[in-house]
Order: sequence, then C-alpha cells, then structure tokens
Amino acid sequence: MKRVRDQSGKGNAGMPRVKRGVTARRRHKRILRLTRGFWGGRHRLYRTAREAVLHSLSYSYRDRRARKRDFRKLWITRINAAARLGGLSYSRFVSGLRRSGFAVNRKMLADIAVRDAATFAQLVERARAHLQV
Repeated sequence: MKRVRDQSGKGNAGMPRVKRGVTARRRHKRILRLTRGFWGGRHRLYRTAREAVLHSLSYSYRDRRARKRDFRKLWITRINAAARLGGLSYSRFVSGLRRSGFAVNRKMLADIAVRDAATFAQLVERARAHLQV
C-alpha cells in the first residue's frame, strides 16, 4: 500500500503546528513566582518548586485551622494560671462565671488575666460566690 502525503510535504495531513513554549513558560513562571523566598532549588527548579508549592499550600490550609486550636489552648492556659492565683481551677472558674450569667469569651478573659489582674480577681470572686449558691 502506498503512503499518501499532504501537499505541504509534512506528515500530518493539513493539521497546523502548535507551538507550546509560551504556555509552558507561563505555567512555570506562575509556580516560580509562588516560591519566591524558598531555599535552594525550591525557588529555582520547576519540578522541585512545584512540589514545594503543593506542600506549602496544603500546610497553609491545614495550619489556618490549627492556629485557632492553638490560640484557644493558650487562652485557656492563661485563664487557668490566673484563676489558680485566685484559688480556683479553670473548670470551676468557668462554671462559676457561667452560673453568674457572665458571658465573656476565652480570648477576652485571657486578655483581662494578662493585662488587668485586679479586674480578673473580681471575676474570680464573682465566680466563687456563684459556686457556693
């Protein structure tokens, strides 16, 4: 069987040639822009940079959620330390405040505990009074 060629003398009958250099360069530059400031080949070499970007994006997503947990833990630790100076544990302090109808979130309580010991001492007394009722 005889092979038929198109008129242009090229192998693909009538299909235009697609040059993809611009597309690839654009994709590479986008990734390398995201890795600015990374160490070593992670900001220079496309393959390693792509891997680094995938990891960094997943870490940032995960750690935005972890940050909320970490701060809540920190606030509870600070409240506990300040409440124990007043002679109450954290759980008894929070329970007493809740029974007294005092509604302040842990972030605010921790801030009061760190910045204003006198006010926090009043809160401890208020909680203690409502625990004995």
